[in-house]
Amino acid sequence: MHALYVVIPVLGILAIAYRYYSAFIATRIWMLDDARVTPAHKNYDGANYYPTSRWVLFGHHFAAITGAGPLVGPMLAAQFGYAPGLIWLVAGVVLAGAVHDSMILWASTRRGGRSLADIVKDEISPSAGIVASIAILFILVIAIAGLGINVVNALADSVWGTFTIAMTIPLGIFMGFWMYVWRKGRIIEATVIGVIGLLLALVGGEPLNHSEGWFASLFDLSRTKIVIALCVYGFAASVLPVWLLLSPRGYLSSFTKIGTIFFLALGVIWVNPEFKMPALSEYVDGGGPIIPGPLFPFCFITIACGAISGFHALISSGTTSKMVDKESDIRPIGYGAMLIECLVGLMALVAASAMEPGDYFAINVQPAEYANLTFQGVQMAPVHLAEIEASVGETVMGRTGGAVSLAVGMAQIFSAMPGMQGLLAYWYHFAIMFEALFILTTIDSGTRVGRFLLQEFLGKAFPKFGEKEWMPGAMTATGLLVLGWGYFIYTGEINTIWPMFGVANQLLASVALAVATTILINTGKARYTWVTLVPLAFLATNTLYGGFLNVRDNFWPLAVGPDDGTHVQGWVLTICTVAMMLCAVIILGQAIAKWVSVLGNGRQLVAEEP
Repeated sequence: MHALYVVIPVLGILAIAYRYYSAFIATRIWMLDDARVTPAHKNYDGANYYPTSRWVLFGHHFAAITGAGPLVGPMLAAQFGYAPGLIWLVAGVVLAGAVHDSMILWASTRRGGRSLADIVKDEISPSAGIVASIAILFILVIAIAGLGINVVNALADSVWGTFTIAMTIPLGIFMGFWMYVWRKGRIIEATVIGVIGLLLALVGGEPLNHSEGWFASLFDLSRTKIVIALCVYGFAASVLPVWLLLSPRGYLSSFTKIGTIFFLALGVIWVNPEFKMPALSEYVDGGGPIIPGPLFPFCFITIACGAISGFHALISSGTTSKMVDKESDIRPIGYGAMLIECLVGLMALVAASAMEPGDYFAINVQPAEYANLTFQGVQMAPVHLAEIEASVGETVMGRTGGAVSLAVGMAQIFSAMPGMQGLLAYWYHFAIMFEALFILTTIDSGTRVGRFLLQEFLGKAFPKFGEKEWMPGAMTATGLLVLGWGYFIYTGEINTIWPMFGVANQLLASVALAVATTILINTGKARYTWVTLVPLAFLATNTLYGGFLNVRDNFWPLAVGPDDGTHVQGWVLTICTVAMMLCAVIILGQAIAKWVSVLGNGRQLVAEEP
């Protein structure tokens, strides 16, 4: 099977879905009206509520939702073969993921930019709102940790990679001043500056890779130092005004990401690599060295993003809904951005499937286990890794997590294009920068959303905390969140954090779909509930079962096993997973009770805000 036979049909399906299915939802359910005043105008404060042009907001939203998930998930799930991930990515995004994102963006925009937890309280019940606040905070911390651990594993002891990513921070701030202070509205100028700056940062990192000077040593960071730097960045990005760093850096990284993905698609079309992975592997029934569980339910949990992601509901209702300029922007931003994320996941799956299995497993499996690994009846051995490591100047074997293997796969495709031979090292570090930009933008947006949620929650007991502009409250809430996800990154490994992240993410998506279904019923649109109810039924069943298997087979053995060093970690993972599952079940139960009540009364309960 060659990649071209997969990529071209998928592009056609996504285009048809946007043209017809999203138009159906926008016309029959949302009934968008540009005459309505959006929260960005109504509640304008210059910091959080800020009217933003469609394409800048598209860039910010796409950058915020597209973290490591659509890159790493398909890469890890490739151990099952390429077919399961391909089917889930395409069917999932059209019928579930893009619907989920756009429904929550529409609902929050119509309700004054309110958070998902507040919408749960109003649409389902006050008690469900409290449970949702607790669940969302749990899930958000774990989701950020699941994304962040990949950038830590990719940048640790990598001078070139760390320098390139570090330079995007002052570059983003400079762009913010350029677009919003010095040259207001000159977006094209800022874009040109940003792209040139990124390329200079990429090229400027290469000499540092061979230097032993003091400047190079500033970027030679161990895993622990990378975790600390990540926490400092997440804290700063959360409390700074949105226009200063989060929005311009998100805009810069989003179009870098989109450009890279389309260039990668062009590379796939040109090179047309052959899939070295089978359609279905021997690990579909479980026992894989990367994802230990069976295809069902773990493929649908591992590919948490790209098909559907609950984290997106927090972005849609947390930052994006506060920046929508007019309602007609909801369709391209909410539905369209998720389709592009699916394309990201597709490219990651192609890159993974085109790698030699010996190289794929050598990167994603610990060396001791890899030494005895067989696949499709063949003893595994590296094929191209020795020459790749010599070219990039770094060790890539045993760098688990998916990020490094994706960078290798992308670099191999790019360097196979005409005129690109000999540039594998640059393409590898460009891919690392590309991935890290995805992840960091999600971390800063996620931390900011979490800060809002925690302030709302604490504000119920201490009203001052509910004031978003009160800096002591903002800094306290941000600090607590950063400490939470920083702990999981510091103590976790990809084989424990990613399965828990997948369950957390998909449980949150189930909650968001339940809320969307409730809104349709409450506003007299029950005949359209199949749009959200069908994906909800599949996702909730699959994810709750996956959470049960995670606890039984992965986390509980760590808590009670013979190794005393894993007991605390095992208990934390078990308790967090069970708590999230209980919260989701409570919310789903109350949502169903609300549906029965409203449909039984035959009346509309909650009207949309004017």
